[in-house]
Amino acid sequence: MSALHAEWTKLRTIAGPSWLLLGVAALTIGVSVAAVGATRCPAGTQCAVDPTKLSLTGIQIGQAVVAILATATICNEYSTGMIRVTFAAMPRRELVFAAKAILVAGLVLVAGALAVLGSVLAGHLILPGNGFTAARGFHVVSLSYGPTLRAAAGSVLYLALIALLSLGIAAMVRDSAVSVGAVLGVLYLFPIILVFVTDPTWHRRLERWTPTLAGLNIQVTTGVRSLPISPWGGLGVLALWAGAALLAGGTVLRLRDA
Repeated sequence: MSALHAEWTKLRTIAGPSWLLLGVAALTIGVSVAAVGATRCPAGTQCAVDPTKLSLTGIQIGQAVVAILATATICNEYSTGMIRVTFAAMPRRELVFAAKAILVAGLVLVAGALAVLGSVLAGHLILPGNGFTAARGFHVVSLSYGPTLRAAAGSVLYLALIALLSLGIAAMVRDSAVSVGAVLGVLYLFPIILVFVTDPTWHRRLERWTPTLAGLNIQVTTGVRSLPISPWGGLGVLALWAGAALLAGGTVLRLRDA
């Protein structure tokens, strides 16, 4: 509890984390509003669009702010040298790291919930006017619809797992710029590289283990059976990545000098 209290005091007494959390919600909602506002399904045409996934488009951008927040939580202390004071006051480094992980994940869950609710509301209000109506076979984007509720709740968990993955990488790297670059590479470069894999079998296999592609399957509400991995299975893959990063980061933190 003392480690949690100390980490909470650090986070709430500096402005950076608060602004980044607001940025997660604002950027996610803003991108989602832009995406649903720009997408239309004219009468007389067939549109292969998943309204729920479209409404949650902002998550793919908001995750970058989550990564910056998580890496800053630990890298800023290394850059200022305050990490030595922290470890002198609390020698059990694994407890300090666990406290950081709990707080970062908890705060991202709150910001993510606000971001997802705003995005779902945007889809609910805007998409019917753009041709995505129940009369044309589209489910209204609403939390009362089971698949949409699963996609929304899963998207919040997705952001929390991205935060933990980023924290684990930052604990290994310790430099803010390099850590952010490494995390953004995992988030955005892996899917780009996958585009150049032309073998269908290997492409499908790699899709199942690429953290972002697998994790974002949680947002899919149409054509679920055609996915390389199930929605919850994909989120489980991301959880494995996050767990491995935390384990590696915690080990490096414990063994390497501050």
